[in-house]
Amino acid sequence: MAQRSVIPQEPPEQLPAALPALTFAEIFDGYFVFVWRTARRLGVPESHLDDVVQETFMVAYRRRDDFEGRSSLKTWLYGIAFNVVRAYRRELGAKYPAALNAEQRADPGLLADGADGPQESAAKREAARFVDGFMRQLNEDQRDVFVLAELATVLGAPLNTVYSRLRLARAEFGKAVARHRARDERRTP
Repeated sequence: MAQRSVIPQEPPEQLPAALPALTFAEIFDGYFVFVWRTARRLGVPESHLDDVVQETFMVAYRRRDDFEGRSSLKTWLYGIAFNVVRAYRRELGAKYPAALNAEQRADPGLLADGADGPQESAAKREAARFVDGFMRQLNEDQRDVFVLAELATVLGAPLNTVYSRLRLARAEFGKAVARHRARDERRTP
């Protein structure tokens, strides 16, 4: 019988926002569940999940001094995990093109909770199969944007707020590009 991994449960308390002062163990223990679930939802096969999660925490620890506190630690870790997963998929896809589709993307049985009755467990498994099938139909870019939008909802930001903040950030980026180009034009003889 195949061994099934168990989805870890999140710890009840949050870590402080002073990331540079945290040890690797504090970061890992406080956010392991979040990073593990994020990598899994982004399509990392079970056999590679530990490596991707470990790499995410290594990058986060090396870059902990870069954390400016403009976002939550979860948001910052999600960005790192997102980039690690994309690099992993590119590398694995280049070496073994069939590898990413060869494994089952999610085990609906892992969603069952011991407190669930048979109907609830069956409903969760069916929902997981549906979502897994849907996610497999999306191309990588669509899947990534879909997961990002869902994460914004999970983090408590209404989707319209996300759109508004994205619009404002893009406008600021456009202004910065215009200033940069104007400086270049003044310098060019």
